[in-house]
Amino acid sequence: MSGQPATPVIDTHVLLCDGDKLLLSQRGGPYGHGRWHLPSGKLDDGEPLTVGAARELWEETGVTVNPAHLRLTQVVHHQQEGDCERIGFFFRATEWEGEPVNREPEKCLQLAWFTTHEMPEDIIEYPAAGLHGSLTNPGGLVEHNWEVQHSGNG
Repeated sequence: MSGQPATPVIDTHVLLCDGDKLLLSQRGGPYGHGRWHLPSGKLDDGEPLTVGAARELWEETGVTVNPAHLRLTQVVHHQQEGDCERIGFFFRATEWEGEPVNREPEKCLQLAWFTTHEMPEDIIEYPAAGLHGSLTNPGGLVEHNWEVQHSGNG
């Protein structure tokens, strides 16, 4: 280990639910092309987490949510290929307005509703870890795709 401070990318993900249905987006860009994902994106510098999550949801789907109506459901610390670390904060929108539309067709093939007990199998692993944790163990932490490392102290 280098002992250098971590510089992870901070992501926000939003679980937008309508009854027992959950909105997913099908990726159109190079990362995970054709696979499913939650509405999400990177946090901007100097932006509070809930504000960033609300902004990303609106940019991708046109749905408006007041940041005060986002509840943290899961945190995922993810090791991505190329030694890139990501920390994803998963929020559930408790109240929202609008009808979801695909506002980023260059990045998203489609938006679709799935029941929580009939999700597609091809959800990208990183958001799938946060989604599964949000549905089964809200408030938890998932460390995803990390190799077990020993500190040498024991």
